[in-house]
Amino acid sequence: MSLRFTTRESESPWVDSVWTCESDGVETMTSVAASRWGLVFWEQNGETYASVTGPETATGRAPVPEGARFVGIEFAHATTLRTMPTSGLVNGGILLPDVTARRFRLDGSYCETPQPDDAEALVDRLVRDGVILRDPLVAGVLRGDRAGVSDRTVERRFRAATGLSRGALHQIDRAREAATLLATGAITADVVVKLDYFDEPHLARALRRYVGRTAGQLREGSGGAIALDLPQPTV
Repeated sequence: MSLRFTTRESESPWVDSVWTCESDGVETMTSVAASRWGLVFWEQNGETYASVTGPETATGRAPVPEGARFVGIEFAHATTLRTMPTSGLVNGGILLPDVTARRFRLDGSYCETPQPDDAEALVDRLVRDGVILRDPLVAGVLRGDRAGVSDRTVERRFRAATGLSRGALHQIDRAREAATLLATGAITADVVVKLDYFDEPHLARALRRYVGRTAGQLREGSGGAIALDLPQPTV
């Protein structure tokens, strides 16, 4: 029984990563908090499905369709859908209509249902059609640029573009990075220092809230199926 993930980073400024997953005998998994929205396509029993997924603010349990194969696109921060504000997708998602193995419809645009290598071409098409937008102020803030507007305006724009506060986004991404480090065998105390946690209990609480695993479970690869592409331990 397993979930087999493959993830690659993207060179597109609109895309963070593209992932695939196959399930084998897994009925449920631990979901993991995520700071990005995405598009997910999957096949099961000869049928094709697609959904828009939103940021997730906590871990939980989620069902896994039996024998399904998934392709997912995780979008860069500061991007958003024209007709679906990211704030309305937090801890939820939307199942898309009119999906076949060959095409799907999003915001009035019919596009080819992608394979992993087609993800960036699909996103380019959606950007050209105006289906996907980007807030330049938020993108600049994430790069470390000076905003030139009030903190209140930045926070309002940040929440509109990402669905999260700047603090929540940082906490989620930091916990996911900690999980990856621990899964490679990193020492807990070293992760605390590297990622600027206050102490080991602080890290433990973050892992419990956002990842649903202890540091020991991440190092051992135990705890069951998890919706995270974790590396194999090297030490």
